[in-house]
Amino acid sequence: MQVIVVIRSAGRLSNSCSVANKTPSWRLAGTLTLLQTKHFHEGRLLGRLCGLIPSLSSVSLAGFREDSWFKSLFVRKVDPRKDAHSHLLAKKEDNNLYKIQFHNVKPECLDAYNELCEDVLPSIHADPEYPCELVGTWNTWYGDQDQAVHLWRYRGGYPALTEVMNKLRQNKEFTDYRKERGKMLLSRRNQLLLEFSFWNEPVPRSGPNIYELRSYQLRPGTMIEWGNYWARAIEIRQQNHEAVGGFFSQIGSLYQVHHLWAYKDLQSREDIRNAAWQREGWDEVVYYTVPLIQHMESRIMIPMKSSPTK
Repeated sequence: MQVIVVIRSAGRLSNSCSVANKTPSWRLAGTLTLLQTKHFHEGRLLGRLCGLIPSLSSVSLAGFREDSWFKSLFVRKVDPRKDAHSHLLAKKEDNNLYKIQFHNVKPECLDAYNELCEDVLPSIHADPEYPCELVGTWNTWYGDQDQAVHLWRYRGGYPALTEVMNKLRQNKEFTDYRKERGKMLLSRRNQLLLEFSFWNEPVPRSGPNIYELRSYQLRPGTMIEWGNYWARAIEIRQQNHEAVGGFFSQIGSLYQVHHLWAYKDLQSREDIRNAAWQREGWDEVVYYTVPLIQHMESRIMIPMKSSPTK
């Protein structure tokens, strides 16, 4: 365990801690800023800090409540689970697997890349011999520039994915596409995803729309807690039909969540997100989920001509 304490300018510590002999609230000549903690319960940690500073030696932990300011500095403890979070959070009635692809394209090749994708990908999507569907294909507008994002759904899970991959190896049109595509890319990566049970399945949309992909890297072990809060939060965020899909990673970067949203334009996005703060419960969701996040990223994307989600 490592604790780093920084003493700043004079400040007041709230009544979360009270003096054992019932004297009035005391002042601490500095605000304690905890920069890193590990493998310690909050109450025990506070006791250790009080012991380090003589003026705090008589502090009682009786006031250390569940909702105290001190507790909000920490990631909430996650109870041990007896099943994988993929079994607890994914839809059981559907055996869908998703693949998301991020292609970073050479700037001078972006138009040619888009044309190549529009010639080949829709034919795979429409062919009943392939148990897969193109959910959407976009170019990143704000975020990583000169980037394409493709989202595929495989009905039938991993066997369907394997079947598609084996058939594509025998598809000359696709192998030619992949060879030509390789000349245009700087890098690429992908992930296999499952969809959260409480999100609607992504369906084709008429446009024009812009799309926001919000990606969250969670602290390991907090996926269940994230799901519990968002199962309630999604009801708040569906009033304008902006919710498209919610996914969590299975292969690739792990403990990563992707939320996909659709808006008419950037101003509509701003208005809808601001309106969420006026609805009961949204502030609580943000309060409790922010400590679960290690880092996050937002992409604003525009659909390609061949995208089923316009």
